[in-house]
Amino acid sequence: MATFGDNIFYTMEAMTKLSNEEMVILKTASCKYRFNGLNTTVIPFTLRHPIAYVQSIYHLATATTILVDTYYGFLAASNFRQDVTCIQLWHAGGAIKQFGLLDPSNKVRSQKAIKRFKQVYSKFDYTVVGSEMMAKTFKESFGLTDNRILRTGIPRSDVLFDYSMKEHVYNEMVEKHPSIKDKKIILYAPTFRSNQLSNYQSQLNIDKLYRELSDEYVLFIKPHPAITYKISEQYEGFVYDVSDFYDTNQLLLIVDLLITDYSSIPFEFALLQKPMVFFAYDMEEYRIKSGLISDYEHQVPGPVVFSTEAIILAIKNNKFDYKRIQEFANTWNEYSKGNSSIHLAKYITRTEETKKEKVII
Repeated sequence: MATFGDNIFYTMEAMTKLSNEEMVILKTASCKYRFNGLNTTVIPFTLRHPIAYVQSIYHLATATTILVDTYYGFLAASNFRQDVTCIQLWHAGGAIKQFGLLDPSNKVRSQKAIKRFKQVYSKFDYTVVGSEMMAKTFKESFGLTDNRILRTGIPRSDVLFDYSMKEHVYNEMVEKHPSIKDKKIILYAPTFRSNQLSNYQSQLNIDKLYRELSDEYVLFIKPHPAITYKISEQYEGFVYDVSDFYDTNQLLLIVDLLITDYSSIPFEFALLQKPMVFFAYDMEEYRIKSGLISDYEHQVPGPVVFSTEAIILAIKNNKFDYKRIQEFANTWNEYSKGNSSIHLAKYITRTEETKKEKVII
């Protein structure tokens, strides 16, 4: 079941090297990931395609292994066969925001809703983690016990160890945007905010960034997949909308500096030992509405700033603690060492090694 797709892709890619089992991707309407190069069946999981939807239900009913990468409400009412294994891959390598049973919005939800959440979490036989920190988070957020944690590392993090991919991505991007050549790349990747779903307004002052940094840098903007962002033509050659670049970790390989806020991207970006700035202009409001990890300002591995001017100063004055970035990377990626996909694939195929059966990804 793919909504984000990246962890699904890398797991499936490794699976094809180890097994001849039939694999099916049920791709939700919001999944933008391209499953290129995989010898698999891809079926749209949406009522807009009634026949495909019925096929999806059939595959869910007959699968022996089901991988999911986010919360799916329908799992609450799903009664899988006794021998079915459901593995939660999730879509974040770490946690800055609170979710699941820790979500602050649960305070205003009904007991019926909370019960439904718990029913969904109970369907996860295993949840994949890249660290003990994330294992602890899942135990608290999903109510899991330790024997339901798979410490294989995060599948999509493998690409961050693939240096040949870095050259490939850079050449592809230069071919598409020749003016970025010989410039350093800043990526702005803000998290999702529900109040900007239909009216996204970047709080970055692009004009100031252009005047202060355009001689040395270009700015890539990658909004959340649910957001549409339009680039002003007056900053052509400096600002680029990279929202259509579907594999974020591949993009991170060529980025020199990250600007983000409460996104999970820093957990894996830290593996590259590159600087990052946390533009938390609405931190107090976000803390109340969505919940943040305790002591957010001191937990993240970079300066927390509240204005574009402060971002510029941090970049120009190189206000980055690389030792802190290394420690952050080690804490959140202790099991993600470049071979997470194959570790997970081996686990899946070992549990099914005596019989040829279907694996739903």
